[in-house]
Amino acid sequence: MENERKTDRSKETTPEESRLSDILSSSQIRATDTYETPPQIIWIDNSTIATLGNFSASTGKAKSKKTFNVSAIVAASLAGKQVLNYKAHLPEGKRRILYVDTEQSRFHCHTVLERILRLAGLPTTVDSENLDFICLREYSPATRIEVIDYALAQKKGYGLVIIDGIRDLMLDINSTSESVEVINKMMEWSSIYDLHIHCVLHLNKGDNNVRGHIGTEMSNKAETVLVISRHSENPACSEVHALHIREKEFKPFVFTVDESGLPVIADNYVCSDTPKPKQRTSFMDLSIEQHREALSAAFGDKPIRGFDNTLQALMPAYEAIGFKRGRSIMIKLLQYLTDNLKLVIKRDKLFYYDMTPAEAILFDEE
Repeated sequence: MENERKTDRSKETTPEESRLSDILSSSQIRATDTYETPPQIIWIDNSTIATLGNFSASTGKAKSKKTFNVSAIVAASLAGKQVLNYKAHLPEGKRRILYVDTEQSRFHCHTVLERILRLAGLPTTVDSENLDFICLREYSPATRIEVIDYALAQKKGYGLVIIDGIRDLMLDINSTSESVEVINKMMEWSSIYDLHIHCVLHLNKGDNNVRGHIGTEMSNKAETVLVISRHSENPACSEVHALHIREKEFKPFVFTVDESGLPVIADNYVCSDTPKPKQRTSFMDLSIEQHREALSAAFGDKPIRGFDNTLQALMPAYEAIGFKRGRSIMIKLLQYLTDNLKLVIKRDKLFYYDMTPAEAILFDEE
């Protein structure tokens, strides 16, 4: 009897096993299952750029008018009409929009809110019941995530969520673990609450790659990535084209800001044939600033012991700035950094990054 009792106890399911069993069961895709096509909610011309249950992004360099572009997307979704080249329709029960700004002051956030209402044809003296605008500038990345999580858990019928400054949901833009966690949050929120999340992220100053490891993850997982850039002929105008899109590509368009401070289509400008950013063919094409950005991430303020350890540190750091290569190329890169650029110094078995005085002061302060 004693042996039987021991055997029975050994077959009991633990809480962790039950949890994993539930996840396994709910995650299985069966041939007999039926799934509805995700509702399309935002279009440019006849190309779908946003569906419920997914996330997308706008990216561009400083002063490219990214927030003006996002304002048009929100206004089109709020009013259910075309604004710039965006057409939108949020389904019944998903008509509400949550706009989260992590960068700007409350004054500037209010300016964006007023612009959205004007673009949507709504009064600026009355709060819209379908638009919640929150400013999280003064809070930590962890608190910002908690607040967004809490807001969505209230199940207020949000169909579209804007996160203007996804970089501010993390401490280190080049952190692999933080990037994965933030992107997983995007996928979790969009899936669980059946909504669409549109994020705003900057491009690198030196090239047309999305900033940091978070940019790489975003480009790999997002439904659509839009690029907003200054027009080649007139910097007062901005051009919108697709960096990545699952649907068919749309024709790029140009907008400007009129005298009343609203974005409008610039009909007299032809879009420059902006090519998609291509992977660089040589590490010698990278600027010194790009090398220093990658080396700062790889080395920090300490040397690295051993050739292989240095290579392992360099690979993700260079991938974060858009230069992803295998071991053989990275070996040549390390030799180039050591022999030609003199940015890396080898003494015995230690490799040192020769950082700038400004970087050294920054590390000393930390």
